[in-house]
Amino acid sequence: MTILTAAVVVVGLLCLLNLLLTFGVVRRLREHTTQLAARSTPRTSVTELVPGERPASYQAEAESGAPITEDSGLRMMAFFSSECSICPERVPMFVDYLRVHGVPRERAAAVLCGPDTDKAPYRPVLREVAMVGDDGDEGPLAKAFRIVGFPAFVLLEPDGTIRETHYDPTSMSAPAAA
Repeated sequence: MTILTAAVVVVGLLCLLNLLLTFGVVRRLREHTTQLAARSTPRTSVTELVPGERPASYQAEAESGAPITEDSGLRMMAFFSSECSICPERVPMFVDYLRVHGVPRERAAAVLCGPDTDKAPYRPVLREVAMVGDDGDEGPLAKAFRIVGFPAFVLLEPDGTIRETHYDPTSMSAPAAA
């Protein structure tokens, strides 16, 4: 009988230990779930700059020869990467945004970044609504705007400060009047 009592006590202690370990694992899983949820929250900022800040001085040339500078009166900048899988689907959204809001071609710039910008299939569509410039792998425009992800859409105030940034142009407000 003493052996049976000892066995029941040992099994009881093992069950208690198992219960304590299970509570510890559940608590740890909840912590990790919270951390993962915070990490997977979609980012709306595509740049390290915040609204109200001005990008660093920048100077580039569009395919047409027009200057793309902080003084050229741009209202909308879009950055597309040749290595971005979602960029081709966002180009029509950008084109529609410019057309709906009546942004003149000379007030919008589409900047193509990455190693194979000359092969971008959406280049002809962008030419219709915006000045198109190539920024290469580490060009002056992406550096000036401190772009952290693609596609990147930046809405500018008339004085050149950033009003709004986003990965999706349909989520942005209307640009400021010229």
